[in-house]
Amino acid sequence: MPTVALPPKENALFKRILRCYEHKQYRNGLKFCKHILGNPKFAEHGETLSMKGLTLNCLGKKEDAYELVRRGLRNDLKSHVCWHVYGLLQRSDKKYDEAIKCYRNALKWDKDNLQILRDLSLLQIQMRDLEGYRETRYQLLQLRPAQRASWIGYAVAYHLLEDFEMAAKIVEEFRKTQQTSPDKVDYEYSELLLYQNQVLREAGLNKEALEHLNSYEKQICDKLAVEETRGELLLKLERPDEAYGVYRSLQERNPENWAYYQGLEKALKPESVEARQKIYEDSWVKFPKGLVLRRLPLNFLTGEKFGECLDSYLRMNFSKGCPPVFTTLKSLYTDKDKVAIIEELVVGYETCLKTCRMFSENDDGKEEPPTTLLWVQYFLAQHFDFIDQPGLALEYINTAIDSTPTLIELFLIKAKIYKHTGNIKEAARWMDEAQALDTADRFINSKCAKYMLKAGLIKEAEEMCSKFTREGASAVENLNEMQCMWFQTECALAYKDMNKFGEALKKCHEIERHFVEITDDQFDFHTYCMRKMTLRSYVDLLKLEDVLRQHPFYYKAARTAIQIYLALHDKPLTDDNEESQADNENLTDKELKKLRNKQRRAQKKAQLEEEKKNTEKEKQLKNQKKKKEDDDEEIGGPKEELIPDKLAKAQNPLEEAVKFLIPLKNLVRNEIETHLLAFEIYFRKEKYLLMLQSIKRALTIEPSNPWLHQCLVRFFKGVRENADLAEAVREVLKQEISRLFGESNPQSFNKNYLSQHSSSIPHRLAAAKMMVYLEPLSDKMACEIATALDESLSRRSIQICTLVLEALRDGQLGESQQKAAEAYRIACHKIYPYSLAFMPPGYQDNNATISANGDLSAGEHDDVANEM
Repeated sequence: MPTVALPPKENALFKRILRCYEHKQYRNGLKFCKHILGNPKFAEHGETLSMKGLTLNCLGKKEDAYELVRRGLRNDLKSHVCWHVYGLLQRSDKKYDEAIKCYRNALKWDKDNLQILRDLSLLQIQMRDLEGYRETRYQLLQLRPAQRASWIGYAVAYHLLEDFEMAAKIVEEFRKTQQTSPDKVDYEYSELLLYQNQVLREAGLNKEALEHLNSYEKQICDKLAVEETRGELLLKLERPDEAYGVYRSLQERNPENWAYYQGLEKALKPESVEARQKIYEDSWVKFPKGLVLRRLPLNFLTGEKFGECLDSYLRMNFSKGCPPVFTTLKSLYTDKDKVAIIEELVVGYETCLKTCRMFSENDDGKEEPPTTLLWVQYFLAQHFDFIDQPGLALEYINTAIDSTPTLIELFLIKAKIYKHTGNIKEAARWMDEAQALDTADRFINSKCAKYMLKAGLIKEAEEMCSKFTREGASAVENLNEMQCMWFQTECALAYKDMNKFGEALKKCHEIERHFVEITDDQFDFHTYCMRKMTLRSYVDLLKLEDVLRQHPFYYKAARTAIQIYLALHDKPLTDDNEESQADNENLTDKELKKLRNKQRRAQKKAQLEEEKKNTEKEKQLKNQKKKKEDDDEEIGGPKEELIPDKLAKAQNPLEEAVKFLIPLKNLVRNEIETHLLAFEIYFRKEKYLLMLQSIKRALTIEPSNPWLHQCLVRFFKGVRENADLAEAVREVLKQEISRLFGESNPQSFNKNYLSQHSSSIPHRLAAAKMMVYLEPLSDKMACEIATALDESLSRRSIQICTLVLEALRDGQLGESQQKAAEAYRIACHKIYPYSLAFMPPGYQDNNATISANGDLSAGEHDDVANEM
């Protein structure tokens, strides 16, 4: 039943409730609600009950809010206010589809309500209901044709629907209504013109876009954008002479922009390498100090010409002392001939600079400063590290450090070399050394924290980051507030390596929440960009948000979370008490006494740390008391706390894994890992058709992938042995298996794979694991296949060898392979003497590290000699 209309006094109070809500004065709003509802005549007034519920929702009282709003709606089903409020409540809970339904119901009773139409349009663009958005924007345009947001919103709707010509016409009609003097600088009008030009270009109307640009050039503020756009359009319209002039003027404006040289090449269309080089030689004369114009020819030159151009480029960089020179040349390292020329040239520089302080003995007597030799050695250290010669790399970097022990960049490279050799602990130590040289440098601080996390030093990393986080707050909490995802990603990986799955999952879920927040933050821009006319940026933002979860931060977090949930499904966590009790039964009295003393000391230490933490927490609570009061006024109330123990003991880990998998399947289809992780989940759920879908998608990306091969063999065996499959499903799988495998059984399929990839270590490992999986008694042969380290074998690396060692220790290559594992470790240690993964067990226990000069310490030499 509809409620009675409010008399003037109560109606005035109701309007004040609305104003309080708009100005976030929620407590005052509740007082006015109480005045109206306190009157017995209006105790069940639907609209007031709804507004009271909406206000309580803003204070975090969600259950009371829903109860009041539903009660208000029941009392007045024909009130657009009640439906609108219910929609706002659903929107605050991110139930956008439900909110849209509520807004549509509200419009049934007040079809021309501007506020409801605006709110509906926001949700439609947020949900990318573009057809609905266009209809709503058309209604708003009809109701408010004088408002520019009405026109712009309608144009953007057509733009997003890729009806570019219609979008361009609407923008043109709106532009005609704007009274703007040609001499007046109007930023918003300028942005409108640039947006209109973008729409014309996307419609493929390049000629019209160029004419538009020429017509309104004087009224566009961004002159650089005008020239760059003109250059692109002239190239598309095949007017190379004019395009050449544009790119020449752009080059004079910024001779270090790579894109302008690409534009020049497209305009001139050189038919030979010599003609292409001539473009850059002309630029050398004009810009003798330019570096980019000397770097770009190195991409296409070869042989002697490459050497000459490289010589000139390197001399300029080394004389100036440019640290990033190796980074700029790294892309050339795919060509072995170019790598040989680079090495020969720079090693020659080092020799001559040591003897005569010149790049070459044939130079005209101009001596280089001592710093030139330093930068040459710095380059050589990176070069030899990149081509996998750590001994030489350390030799060069140590020489450089001896000559200049205060240069931070040298310590950074030394840390990087150790990281690449597999000794992350030593790498973290040297990065800490670099950080100590300049404690005010945030980049070095972050780099050092990252290395510490990779080394498993989580507390130390948090302390390192605390130098740049807010005072009076925990560094971890502050980094989470700042959405510092590189830190959280590395933390998750570190906790995962330590088997602290709950803590790792907490970090993964925090990253997931950041992406949800970034998606929700769009709401602010839907209205802001229409008002400020930043339309090009707005459209770019919407396109970015559509593929947001393609970002590496999300991908790493999702992959880590899925791997952990799979591990938790395979081996759920048990209570610590049960585990410790089972372990204690196997100990002697002496060992048990020793263990209890150790536990007592650990408990005391933990208690002291807890007391310290509580003291700090009390201080934080006092400092943040005012902030907390303000937070109560925020929409949505507090978020659910992420508790590590609760996360690690998820009731259904596979369902949790699927939540992280879905965005990857939608947005990261090109990564083979996405489909292989999907297979691992569906394999455990015994969803054979979904498993088939995953492996077929993976096969289109990389058919010979070692992990994919293991999935195929397990799928093949699973289908053959599963008797519970439905007949229709079995028939489909049978057809697909004969098409995919072409083999009668998984054993012969695995044997065939091994013969095809017998020269690759990762492929041999995959085949060996599957041999044992299919026939456990073939462990001896599998072990021989996986542990081969001949130089003729390809793709040998620290990472692959570590995987082989883990497979031996975990029993994936057969039970009781301890002897084989130790023999393999010794063999790998000879090849990779710096790597911690292959050090003798005693090294880890004694915290032994490689000495500062990059050599093994005396005691370590003896052990290595014995092994050899």
